[in-house]
Formats: sequence, C-alpha cells, structure tokens
Amino acid sequence: MKRFFLVGFGVLMALDTMAQICFKLAANHAAPVEFTGAWLVRILLHPWIYIAIIGYIGTFFTWVTLLKKLSIGASFAASHVEVVSVTLVSIWIFPDEHFTLPKIIGATLILIGIVCLAIAEEKLAQTKTV
Repeated sequence: MKRFFLVGFGVLMALDTMAQICFKLAANHAAPVEFTGAWLVRILLHPWIYIAIIGYIGTFFTWVTLLKKLSIGASFAASHVEVVSVTLVSIWIFPDEHFTLPKIIGATLILIGIVCLAIAEEKLAQTKTV
C-alpha cells in the first residue's frame, strides 16, 4: 500500500506541476491579458494550453484512483506537495521567479503539515487494528 501511495502521489504531483507550468507558459505567450477574441485565439493557438489540459485530466483520474484506496485527510494533505514542486520548477524555468524567504517558510510549513498528518493517520490506523 505504501508503494501505491508513493507512486500515486508522485504521478499526481508530476501531472499537476506540469499542468500549472504549462498554463503559465500559455499565459506568457498570450500576454497581455485583455479578455478579447484576439486574446482567446492567442491562448487557443498555443500548444502549452493543450498540454495543461491533458495534465489536469491526468491529475483528475490519478486523484480519483488514489481516493478509492486512501483516506481523504491524508490524500488532501499530500496532494499539496505540488505547491512546493510548482514553486521549485517555476524558479528553475521562469527567470522572474525567485526563491524568497516567504516561499521557503511556506514550503517548509506545507511539508511539516503533511508529515504531521501522515503520522496521525498511521497512529489512527494502528489504534483501529488493535
């Protein structure tokens, strides 16, 4: 079960990160945002938007599969690792993104929260089997 959990959330994180980065790339390509037909055409003509949509469809099916087997609390918490991965990939890909102290603190708090929930879920599971 742990292997399913690790692989599943790795896939979820990768797909969600890919989708969000591709949305950012599509938005950069279509700038400036003007809510006109021309802007919409610029968005729809860029391949990044379709890769993002495919990523979100993959994310949805991965998420549903994980929820069939895992508790909602731990699943929801662990799914937020993508906030950290998107931040790290953004810093690597986009020159205007920087690793700042608030980002470091936020990422650390997210990871600590996920670890705390995982420990709590494991203890809860142990008390149910006893």
